[in-house]
Amino acid sequence: MLKELHFVLNGREVSLEVDASAMLAEVLRDQFGITGTKVGCDTGDCGSCTVLIDGQPFVSCLVPAIRVEGREIVTVEGLARGDQLHPLQEAFLDEGAVQCGFCTPGILLTAKALLDRNPKPSRQEVKEAIAGNLCRCTGYEQIIDAIQRAATRIRGGEEPGREGI
Repeated sequence: MLKELHFVLNGREVSLEVDASAMLAEVLRDQFGITGTKVGCDTGDCGSCTVLIDGQPFVSCLVPAIRVEGREIVTVEGLARGDQLHPLQEAFLDEGAVQCGFCTPGILLTAKALLDRNPKPSRQEVKEAIAGNLCRCTGYEQIIDAIQRAATRIRGGEEPGREGI
């Protein structure tokens, strides 16, 4: 059964007909070509399909698409503004926090939600926030460093080791 669906996707109002049983991840990928939303496990365990729904992180492989009616969805494609990367994206590049890149979109969005609600998280708070995002490449240290660097940049503070630059 098809349902008409209206929502905001990366700042743009969209509408389409979707199968009532379709999950958000498949609609984003198949209907909109949003390939930054990765599907790793299809069971909500890996976090690679994380998107923001009204500013909160959700694993989109478990969210029925019809549940986002009238809501705002942000995918990794919605972080940058034109050619200007989001401070999180810049910090991930600076810290070498991107390896294979499969987990990166979900971690970036989870981190954005964290920094939106807590602009100065401790290392432990960062670890807890990203606990649902699995990374098999980095060992997480670069990811945590990148999130903390981005937090400092967003707040407009000095970065460790960058005084006078």
